[in-house]
Amino acid sequence: MAADETTAPEAADRRSPLHEVHLALGAKMVPFGGWEMPLSYPNGTVAEHRVCRSDAVAFDVSHLGTVRLEGSDAFDVLQGALTNDLHRIGPGRAQYTHLLDEEASVLDDIIIWWVAPERFDVMPNASNTSRVRAAIGGIDVTAERAVIAVQGPRARERLAVVAPEAAAVGRFRVLEFDWKGAPCVAAGTGYTGEDGVECAVPAEQAPAFFEAVVAAGAMPAGLGARDTLRLEAALPLHGHELGPGITPLQAGLGWVVGWDKSEFTGRAALDAERETGPRRRLAGLVTEGRQPPREGAVILADGQMVGTVTSGNFSPMLECGIALGFVDTEAGLTQGDSVALEVRGRSLPAVISPTPFWPPKKGAS
Repeated sequence: MAADETTAPEAADRRSPLHEVHLALGAKMVPFGGWEMPLSYPNGTVAEHRVCRSDAVAFDVSHLGTVRLEGSDAFDVLQGALTNDLHRIGPGRAQYTHLLDEEASVLDDIIIWWVAPERFDVMPNASNTSRVRAAIGGIDVTAERAVIAVQGPRARERLAVVAPEAAAVGRFRVLEFDWKGAPCVAAGTGYTGEDGVECAVPAEQAPAFFEAVVAAGAMPAGLGARDTLRLEAALPLHGHELGPGITPLQAGLGWVVGWDKSEFTGRAALDAERETGPRRRLAGLVTEGRQPPREGAVILADGQMVGTVTSGNFSPMLECGIALGFVDTEAGLTQGDSVALEVRGRSLPAVISPTPFWPPKKGAS
């Protein structure tokens, strides 16, 4: 999974190295986390989504930050600031982790690429790069590269035509590779629930790399499909399932915490919540019919408010509405229980569902 950010300002002041490529492909461009990024291409979000589930797509995710830490103290700096335990991995591996405040709220969710023994490329959400850099130091090298995510069951097959070494990188593995004389990095990571590879390519060579991946058969896809794909996979989005007042335990992400390691920011508050249990938990919701639930919808059980929807949309694969939302633990709701969502003054029936929504769990109707 790769992190993301949807808090979009009214105007974008940054452009990807692939901006002109997107325009040539007919992309609809929108402001997104301070960047102007493609929302969709002429095929549309639903088509892009379905091709990612059946074949392969290519996303531009250059809006994600890259903060580079190098040197003998880089490991200790990250180990002391972030929740996960770097001792679980090693050079040539990637790790998902959180940056917390003292109250254990998730300031950002991050992917670390451990590129070399003393080099870490830390990838925050678009609008959180400065916040993360303030916590860990390092150098912001975001402007020096583009990040291209090739995702889907045939992603590696398509990418192998362009960069066979990158296509062979293992899941949550990291490797350096050369493309037409340019030093690049590939990681077996993504944010769609499908297999895939993310490639960091120098800005100058990135347009040609993206065009080559598309020529090899990957459909260009925008951030609209990236959002519906991550929702079907029940992956959290900062500003929705993660953010102020939301802890890893509430979001069901206790596995992101290295409980056996030493202190990190927010450790005391997180330990206290672990002892008492979180007051709310993230749950999956499936609605009847095609009407999508929306962020902010009230979740009702027996007429009483028990939670709030954090993300909702139409599922192109299930062809119904799906959502994530926080539900009070005192409500005692379990999978299969019926609830109602108040959406624009209307009551929308829903069921507490296992996650991820896609692929459906065996035996689920």
